[in-house]
Amino acid sequence: MITAPMTLWTHALAALLFGTLALAQVRATGRGLPRLTFIAALVATALWALAVAGLDTRDVATRVAESVRNLAWLAFMYALARRDRSAPALRWAASVYAAVALVVAGSAVLAVASAMTADREAVAAYSYARVLLRMLAAIAALLLVNQLRHGAAWRSRGGIRIVAVALSLMWAVDLLIYCTAWFVEGWPEGLIDARGAMMVVLAPLFGLAVQRDGHWTLQVSRTVALQSLSIITIGLYVVVTGLATGVIAAFGGNHARIVQTAFVFGTTATLLTIVSTPWVRAWAKVVVAKHLFSHRYDYRSEWLRFTETLGAPGGDAPSLDVRVVKAIADLTDSPGGLLLVPDGPGLGLGVTWNWPDAPRPSETDEALFAHLASSGRIIELDAVRGDGADADDSSSVAAWLRDNADAWAVVPLVHFDRLAGAIVLARPSLDRALDWEDFDLLGVAGRQAASYLAESRAHAALADAQRFDEFNRRFAFIMHDLKNLVSQLTLVARNAERHADNPAFRADMVATLTESSARMNALLAKLSQHHGSRGEAIRAVPLLALAEGIAAARRAQHPVLASGDPHAMATADPSALETLVTHLVQNAIEASAPDRAVTLHVATEAGRATITVADEGCGMSPAFVRDQLFRPFVSGKPGGFGLGAFEARQLAEAMGGTVTVTSREGEGTSFRITLPLAAPSTDALGIAA
Repeated sequence: MITAPMTLWTHALAALLFGTLALAQVRATGRGLPRLTFIAALVATALWALAVAGLDTRDVATRVAESVRNLAWLAFMYALARRDRSAPALRWAASVYAAVALVVAGSAVLAVASAMTADREAVAAYSYARVLLRMLAAIAALLLVNQLRHGAAWRSRGGIRIVAVALSLMWAVDLLIYCTAWFVEGWPEGLIDARGAMMVVLAPLFGLAVQRDGHWTLQVSRTVALQSLSIITIGLYVVVTGLATGVIAAFGGNHARIVQTAFVFGTTATLLTIVSTPWVRAWAKVVVAKHLFSHRYDYRSEWLRFTETLGAPGGDAPSLDVRVVKAIADLTDSPGGLLLVPDGPGLGLGVTWNWPDAPRPSETDEALFAHLASSGRIIELDAVRGDGADADDSSSVAAWLRDNADAWAVVPLVHFDRLAGAIVLARPSLDRALDWEDFDLLGVAGRQAASYLAESRAHAALADAQRFDEFNRRFAFIMHDLKNLVSQLTLVARNAERHADNPAFRADMVATLTESSARMNALLAKLSQHHGSRGEAIRAVPLLALAEGIAAARRAQHPVLASGDPHAMATADPSALETLVTHLVQNAIEASAPDRAVTLHVATEAGRATITVADEGCGMSPAFVRDQLFRPFVSGKPGGFGLGAFEARQLAEAMGGTVTVTSREGEGTSFRITLPLAAPSTDALGIAA
């Protein structure tokens, strides 16, 4: 049996449309229609239409596939009926649908029985009964659709009404075909072709119902425009395919059916592969926006998506920095992005999103920071690489950005005339130049994202202040305990003058001193990480002697080596400097393996005195060094207070010096203390010995 060309291409198109709609529903998240049964009905319809196109309407497999299709749509209708809780006959719905399903299943059984017998009279009887059952099933289905359409719970649901209209047309065409076959005792080929065309029309109706998703208002949006463009493209493809299959049927000879099937499946797979590429989707969006809408962007949907990305809840959601990059990149369909954050006088590396090969500055970019902070301009990097860029833009973009062809644009994040950062966007799939809409949207989005970052940093600063307040309160309680201990010891000392010869008093005194000593040691243990040395006069300090003294005191605990220039002298507070170096040495010891020595090196360089504390421990990440290391109450050690590095920097700055750090994860860390250089002085010798 050879299928007529019209039957072939109409049913093939219907199979493609219903299959595409089913695939779209698998990926969608709508709530208006019963999801599983609707997808099952769409898939069954696509398979049935494919069977009609590839085999024949009178083939047993096609008839069984039609029964499966009808059962799937009945299941979908029943799922809709169950949602209408106010229907008076709801309790009888299951029985009615079950009876209709039995009729449909019976027609499938008769089709199989007819194919398995060679008796002409039996075949005629089976065909007669099968057509009768098909007619009954179509009539019952139409009645059920009518009942469904008038359900009280669905009267205000536009999507359900569209589904009811589509189902009514489908069952009505089936009823017309089987009534004609009943009365003329023959198979109506023309009506079969009409049914294929009707199924092609019904597919967009089901798609329209999904688009409305149960609501009255249908908004013409870019999504609908893209779907319409897709339908037009599919229609053109079907016309061309139909013509091609007709030519194959005319000249293909005995192998025409095989060639037609291979051609349809091959071209369909090719088309689906092409339209699924990101470049084609981006090109289609640009074409639709350019020729059908007055603006490139659907600002409402873009802004909703932007704010939803920024305001993603906690838990497994990415950090705010990553969400900021993603939100800005999604506006222009950029596949990735890089966040630059203020780092001293320049911009340093922040986080990256979906861009493994993102360009990375070798050092802080001061020129770019100054230009973005003063102008707030969005920099188009392709223009910078050419000859049409602004002179200030060209001079501010460093080689690390200019030489990376994937870097597309730089978006500043300005908050109240202060630069909170900048985002480097990766080149989108469909390369294009930025226009005025891009600049406007990215400018507004950049300011909004900057406000999120500024608010986050303000929250972090407030949290630090709250922790300081909590620490001060705790310190006040400790001071109160110390006051009580001092009063107790004063009383003991006063009574000792009168009762020193009393053995009982001496026993009580020893007990009191023991208890007070234990309590004071406990308090000192709590204060040891926060206790600053008593301030002394600033004077010349021999650094090597100080380093050797600290190393000698720590060697029983861990190998510590001191070396360097014996004549290096620094102008500093000896006690504060010793506390500073001790903090860093203790951190280095805790980060090092027992067999890895900590080194102290003293030197003079460029009119400054330096002490370098280096270890070969676990090291720290660049992000931790920049954002966490010198913040109070942030520690990488379990149970640490996180004040050692913070206090070290505070002490160094109070003496006119600085503390810098170089660290690599898995290789070690090096802290460098830089202090004002002092001339050698005999008065300073032996201070820290």
